[in-house]
Amino acid sequence: MSQILLRQDRNAVASLTMNAPEKLNALSEEMLEALNSELDSIAQDRSIRAVVITGAGKAFCAGHDLKQMTAARQTEDGGKAYFNDLFATCGGLMTKITKLPQPVIAQVHGIATAAGCQLVASCDMAVATEGTRFGVNGVNIGLFCSTPMVALSRNIPRKQAFEMLTTGEFISAGKAQAYGLVNRVVAPEELEAETLALAEKVAAQLGVAVKVGKEAFYNQAEMTLEQAYAYTGKVMAENMLFRDTENGIAAFLDRRHPEWDQ
Repeated sequence: MSQILLRQDRNAVASLTMNAPEKLNALSEEMLEALNSELDSIAQDRSIRAVVITGAGKAFCAGHDLKQMTAARQTEDGGKAYFNDLFATCGGLMTKITKLPQPVIAQVHGIATAAGCQLVASCDMAVATEGTRFGVNGVNIGLFCSTPMVALSRNIPRKQAFEMLTTGEFISAGKAQAYGLVNRVVAPEELEAETLALAEKVAAQLGVAVKVGKEAFYNQAEMTLEQAYAYTGKVMAENMLFRDTENGIAAFLDRRHPEWDQ
């Protein structure tokens, strides 16, 4: 059996490839466990400054493994305990991506449906190919995508999210970009290079500044305007005390590129 998740490090960028193309890289129990484990490892790896998540084969991710979910219905409680654990584990993974010190970029092709669309929405940025389709299609089989809705509704306008959730219709890559679900749409042959270029640009920044900035980005979004300014003012004040920030300002004033120690 091939490894379900592949990792390739290129300088300061870690690329994670979901490697279950025969299942369209479904977020099975095994895939969730592998992603959780690898992200835990990356969180402690100071040499990694950006992460890319992609999928092998013809699709990014088709959501949860429906065959595993169907089998769970045969248990004594009808699968209730299993489903509670499954969705809690998946929600924990999506939250972990947001809280990861390093920015995470989804490299998307083919389809990203249900929990697969949730994964794209949970990443900090996303690059998709022309022709990619996005959907939260659970309603088509009688299962409203309530957990994917959490990340989706925090990425795109409310009415557009609700339409996707209640009609089960796909949206195009172009529409996903217009809605704010993805940053860039590129030709299929340019996907890997474009995503890596974005990741490397992020990885070239002062790592500790990006780390505190990412944390502040998500924290302030849940605050009132007054709370957000009070909080981020303190974050910036602390950031100004970093030795590398001092060096970066000096480099800017001297019209030279900064060299980071961290």
